[in-house]
Amino acid sequence: MRALVESAAGDLMAAHAFGRITTPTFEETEVFVRGVGTATDIVRKEMYTFDDRAGRSLTLRPEGTAPVARAYVENGMHKLPQPVKLWYLAPMFRYEAPQSGRFREHWQVGAEAFGSEDPLLDVEMIALLSDLYERLGVAGVRLRISSMGDADGRGPYRELLLAHLAPHAQSLPPEVRDRMQENPLRLFDMRDTAVSAAMVGAPRLADHLTDPAREHHERVLQALRLLGIPYEEDPTLVRGLDYYTRTVFEFTCDRLGAQNGIGGGGRYDGLVAALGGPDVPGVGFGTGVERITLALGEKATGEGWVDAYLAVPDADLRLDLMPLLRDLRRSGLRVEAGMAGKGLKAMMRHAGSLGVRHVIIIGPREHAEGVATVRDMQSGEQVQVPVADVVARLAGGAA
Repeated sequence: MRALVESAAGDLMAAHAFGRITTPTFEETEVFVRGVGTATDIVRKEMYTFDDRAGRSLTLRPEGTAPVARAYVENGMHKLPQPVKLWYLAPMFRYEAPQSGRFREHWQVGAEAFGSEDPLLDVEMIALLSDLYERLGVAGVRLRISSMGDADGRGPYRELLLAHLAPHAQSLPPEVRDRMQENPLRLFDMRDTAVSAAMVGAPRLADHLTDPAREHHERVLQALRLLGIPYEEDPTLVRGLDYYTRTVFEFTCDRLGAQNGIGGGGRYDGLVAALGGPDVPGVGFGTGVERITLALGEKATGEGWVDAYLAVPDADLRLDLMPLLRDLRRSGLRVEAGMAGKGLKAMMRHAGSLGVRHVIIIGPREHAEGVATVRDMQSGEQVQVPVADVVARLAGGAA
């Protein structure tokens, strides 16, 4: 399934002018402490951190954005034409309780764009992730969106939220009280009975945005409507990382049950500066491959990802037809071949189980006449095509 996600993501990223990047599996721990934030569960509880032989603190990569931002800074990418658009497919590591679709080592597709604060770039990222789910056939996907505001508005709002929480402080666990002082917005994202009670009636950041932050948000929503991407505004949406500013979004999937998040992201305009770089804005997203696999259910077996099946029931003909198989695959078609010594009926069952669109049948009669029988597995229709024309016919999308 990972290869299928990689193929679909690669095509979409290329169409959106994203270049691929690979960052190290190990990063200096400070990259995540400074970039992700000490008030997050990732830094507090979930990182695999150790000292190497030189006494340097290293961490297995728990998320993809901070390492890409670090690479942007260290390689002077701010000198390149902006925005710099990068994507990755890589394993992430988090020490958390394994559950359905969530593992301590999991793979993630992510995309990051640095160097532009245009709200339409936010929309491009949202549309790109939406298109990826559509390309993969993930059904029941919904978009939630909100704004985390900007630095000018977050300070005054923080004081309002702390004033609301102060009378409830003694009813909260000590760990929550500590987190409340570091970043009280994190409490919106916590699943705790005492926290939920304390947050009832809490002021919402969406009601206290500065004029520039509100204009940015309204521009994003306007563009989503223009593109026909449905969304739900959720003022309680707080992504699990402290670097987010302004736009935040999450895609959920009905097939995933209570833990229904499948991917999301947002804008992180202060991250590059926090990692020692210039004051460069950024926006990005991440989505878990295992979450996609779980959402796809039976579709994740690979059904429908084979274009054609070459059925050659006569063992003596298989050697002669190896060049045809090679040419079919070189054309870009995904082709399976009946090479296991099966009869034609068994090959047709095999092709059906793979969800193949076309089966190319070449028996002794067809071979003698220089033709192939091409069967459309969806309509049941079949036609005879000269063997020399099979590649062009199927690669061109003809039925």
